[in-house]
Amino acid sequence: MKPVVWITGAGGLVGSYLMRTASRWALDWDARGLTRQDVDLTDETAVRRLWQEHQPTAVIHCAAISRPAVCEQDPELATKINVGATALLASLASEVPLLFFSSDQVFDGRQGWYVETDRINPINRYGETKAVAEKIVLSNPRHTVIRLALTAGTSATGDRSFVEDMRRSAGQGHDLTLFTDEFRCPVPAAVVARAVWELIGLKRSGLYHLGGAERLSRMEIGEALAMKYPELASRLQPGSVTAYRGPQRPPDLSMCCDKIQRLLSFPIPGLRSWLMTSTTPGTEVWDYPLTSSRVCS
Repeated sequence: MKPVVWITGAGGLVGSYLMRTASRWALDWDARGLTRQDVDLTDETAVRRLWQEHQPTAVIHCAAISRPAVCEQDPELATKINVGATALLASLASEVPLLFFSSDQVFDGRQGWYVETDRINPINRYGETKAVAEKIVLSNPRHTVIRLALTAGTSATGDRSFVEDMRRSAGQGHDLTLFTDEFRCPVPAAVVARAVWELIGLKRSGLYHLGGAERLSRMEIGEALAMKYPELASRLQPGSVTAYRGPQRPPDLSMCCDKIQRLLSFPIPGLRSWLMTSTTPGTEVWDYPLTSSRVCS
């Protein structure tokens, strides 16, 4: 019998990639994906019952309210899912490894190229919930937190990544105003999945950053995607975050990922280098092989 690893949020972007790649990069595990249909993570009785049934020996916790706008609109739900459910799982997994996905949004974006020891200072509710959950998880030395950058990929439902959002908006005839002065380090979900499986295999706990090699503005991200999705090209409009009238947005959430890179068997690519890599006929853009290198600067 293989040891069981729970993957919460298996219907989401990262969770679905972890499930899709388990047969390739996690041969020693019985990966069991949990979606909302399987269990409500805020229902403590149901979660405890399922825990006793499955007896997992590791947990990869992907489930979250991850859209900042939703967290602003319903902070109670965001806290219930992002903090409460995480605390419950951390308690149940007190004697086994747990890997929790946090976010680059725990930073205020004033600095850029953040390292793990930099002070966190979230300026939106999503970042606030992740910061609280981080503290809970890291109180157990067996557990791991990965601060994840903007993640690219495609999902079964077609609505779990910023790439899908952009393509859908363009397809509906909407222009895309992309900021030239807001920066991220986008990373493909397949890269995240492989890194996580390697980290689980190495049994390394602690805090890590995981993002792509390149610091790109929102506009540069759009231009890179337009190389693969031509329908985007005519819809891209440059803008400035200074003109934005919504909730505060961190201007520069680039992260240095040297700590996790030293542990991995492959170089973490940047978004543009990933998109320029040739694909095998019949495969999808986000399933390209991992061949690019990264330089943190």
